[in-house]
Amino acid sequence: MSSLLALEGVALIRGGRLLFEGLSLTLRPGEAALARGPNGIGKSSLIRLAAGLLLPAAGTAARAEAALADEHLALDERQRLGAALSFWAKDAAPGLAAMGLEELAEVPVRMLSTGQRKRAALARVIASGAPLWLLDEPANGLDADGQVRLAAAMAAHRAAGGAILAASHQLLALDGAQTVELG
Repeated sequence: MSSLLALEGVALIRGGRLLFEGLSLTLRPGEAALARGPNGIGKSSLIRLAAGLLLPAAGTAARAEAALADEHLALDERQRLGAALSFWAKDAAPGLAAMGLEELAEVPVRMLSTGQRKRAALARVIASGAPLWLLDEPANGLDADGQVRLAAAMAAHRAAGGAILAASHQLLALDGAQTVELG
């Protein structure tokens, strides 16, 4: 597959409501796209469709291996952070380091603050090794240092041949990213 994500003429219906139709998007290694639009327009649903969690009502969707960071932490709250991340990746260290969480590796996930939980979700994506990152509001809850770390991780991922589809109301450091305007 030369593209890491290929959406061709997709339509999505949720709750009996057409969110979008005729949407086409291709992401190749090193590319990124940013979905924008008002609340409730379908940005998160687009991310979930790209992840394969939702099926298009029309069109086709194909993707490489992907890692998703959305509002769900997807880490076992009973475990220590390092162990919980290790469920998703053989080596959690790169994700912990990238998001500045090394000192919290032995802290139970349930004890993390909102910002630390967001960093942990992003560390999970980073450590996954997946070529396609699907990020839904990745900067929410991050302080200035977390935002700098997120920007650096996204740039490094793209430089290494990865691709990113993100949805955000905030400005993200995704230089040269395609914009997907919904609504």
